[in-house]
Amino acid sequence: MFDIKNISENEAKKELEYLAKEIEKADIAYYQNDEPYLDDAKYDELRHRNRALEAKFPHLIRDDSPSKRVGAKVKSEFKKVELKVAMLSLADIFSDVELHDFILGVKRFLNSSDDIEFTAEPKMDGLSFSAKYENGVFVKGSTRGDGKIGEDITENLRVIKGFPLYLDKDVPDVFEVRGEVFMSKAQFLALNEENEIEKKKTFANPRNAAAGSLRQLDARITEKRNLSFVVYTWGEVSNVFWKSQTEFLDFVKSLGFPVNPYNMVCKNEEELLKSFNLLMENRANLPYDIDGIVYKVNDLELQKRLGFLTRTPRWAVAHKFPAEKAITRLNNIRIQVGRTGALTPVADLEPINVGGVLVSHATLHNEDEIKRKDIRIGDMVVIQRAGDVIPQVVEVLKEKRTKELEEFVFPTICPECGAHAIREEDEAVRRCTGGLTCPQQAVERLKHFVSRDAFNIEGLGDKVIEDFYKEGIIKTPYDIFTLEERNRPLDLFSEGQALNLEKRDGWGLKSVSNLFEAINKAKKISLQKFIYALGIRQVGTASAYLIAKHYHNFNVFMNAMRDKDIALLISIDGIGPQMALDIVEFFEEEHNIEVINKLIKVVDIDDFYEVIAENSVLAGKTIVFTGTLVKFTRNEAKSKAISNGAKVSGSVSSATDFVVAGESAGSKLKKAMELGVKVISEDEFIEMTV
Repeated sequence: MFDIKNISENEAKKELEYLAKEIEKADIAYYQNDEPYLDDAKYDELRHRNRALEAKFPHLIRDDSPSKRVGAKVKSEFKKVELKVAMLSLADIFSDVELHDFILGVKRFLNSSDDIEFTAEPKMDGLSFSAKYENGVFVKGSTRGDGKIGEDITENLRVIKGFPLYLDKDVPDVFEVRGEVFMSKAQFLALNEENEIEKKKTFANPRNAAAGSLRQLDARITEKRNLSFVVYTWGEVSNVFWKSQTEFLDFVKSLGFPVNPYNMVCKNEEELLKSFNLLMENRANLPYDIDGIVYKVNDLELQKRLGFLTRTPRWAVAHKFPAEKAITRLNNIRIQVGRTGALTPVADLEPINVGGVLVSHATLHNEDEIKRKDIRIGDMVVIQRAGDVIPQVVEVLKEKRTKELEEFVFPTICPECGAHAIREEDEAVRRCTGGLTCPQQAVERLKHFVSRDAFNIEGLGDKVIEDFYKEGIIKTPYDIFTLEERNRPLDLFSEGQALNLEKRDGWGLKSVSNLFEAINKAKKISLQKFIYALGIRQVGTASAYLIAKHYHNFNVFMNAMRDKDIALLISIDGIGPQMALDIVEFFEEEHNIEVINKLIKVVDIDDFYEVIAENSVLAGKTIVFTGTLVKFTRNEAKSKAISNGAKVSGSVSSATDFVVAGESAGSKLKKAMELGVKVISEDEFIEMTV
């Protein structure tokens, strides 16, 4: 599928690094945030490219390779659930030839030429779940998470209509079923229509609606969403007495669990292809979304013999449907401004039915894509709805241009705030430099501003920030510190009116008082946290620390930025040329300076001083953190190590002195053990710090 015949080892190494980062970013967007930005076809393409490169250069397989992981880490808001039996993903195939190769591979492994019986099960497009029963009583629900650690959704599963809380028949003492929670097309349309009326967030597709509904901290929201579910396999079971996949499905069906009515048993390759084509033809008529068929070896003994690869079983595969296409007119190219200031072009289309879904918008990716395909307003274009996620324009039908259409000129000014939109030499996107005052970036930047590693203001959660911004209560970070003053009753000569926050739904005197207390407490902040809170592109907690350590005082830092002293920034170990340029350009924008000048009047920014414990056993040592820490955030642990004179590294080598291993530590722990690097626990790390 991919031409990698002439790729050099050095080129492969660079591309594998890019693919690891890009796939991880896509996984987080899909599994954690329920907001995918890549369609399934593009995502599958990245994974297949990674697989092909690793097959050709196995010695270049990275510790963070996508082939070694499933899904994404658990969101911090949810309790963690350890899955005794890992929830693995499936390998994907896209053609009849690949199906033939899969079946041939199974036969070769089993050293058999006989036909093998498979089940063919529709691949539901929802959110995977695990439900554990002990002595017939439902005790724990979980998402897939990263395959080993999931999110606790016990209460959310309880409120789904028809979900069994007790199993009447004899079942194993420990009995864990797994399946998919999904939302019907009708319910999805009704939910989006309701949210549009109430000016709430709408969902891209039923899969995201289902995931967003199930992964709620408040199960009452889940209960209102009319979710459905099916069961298709098992996890931890104390006594597996069924002999095949079909026997298991019959058993759980008898217990009251729904299974997919379109499941089939196929005795050979011809029947598998027939089931695929039949389901693909009727796909649009189904009441829910599917994106392919899962084939499983039916016989359990054969499954055991076949076993597993790194992250997928040998005995099962997902046959994905091809992208659905249609032709329509491109009426307009609209520019959206994202959280990081990225200007993303969107095609407004003459509405067209693609695979049973009315499509009126499609992604155009970036300005290079528009130039490469020569996309112009008024063109007839081919639309592809790949994987039921985000439609995209795949081709322009230039022969259908009936008149000369103007080339599209990508804006160099942000359409939302009027700030410059610049594009770096090594980037594909153009970004708004409006920073803190660009309305489309403002909400996410406000969330960043009040986050734990910045001002850490409890009471200003995501939903509160969104509501306050929408209503004009908070527009800039400075407005946060005037909330208490604006909430007090105003006299007759004052302009405006009191906010009366305590009269809002879900609020009261106590919650408002707690909010103001948190805001007042946050007015005193360290230099490194203040720099991080500004949301300067590329500047994370570690970079903010390095900057604070170098300049010591915010006014000194500001003056250096006014002088555009890039050379001095670059001289700081850990600050590269591109980051230095981003920092200087942030301070060139008058909008940002205006907000900062207001902020420094109401907050007290402590000068930086480095306290390194005397006689610290960590002084001069190199430390690597891996796994999930319980008593610190990763940033807090790094700060603790640095304050004790240690250097924190992101990779393990022979120069590493200690590896601090948290829960679910992976490749870094393995490498440390291979190199003989001392591994310590989080508690041991705490004992070594002062």
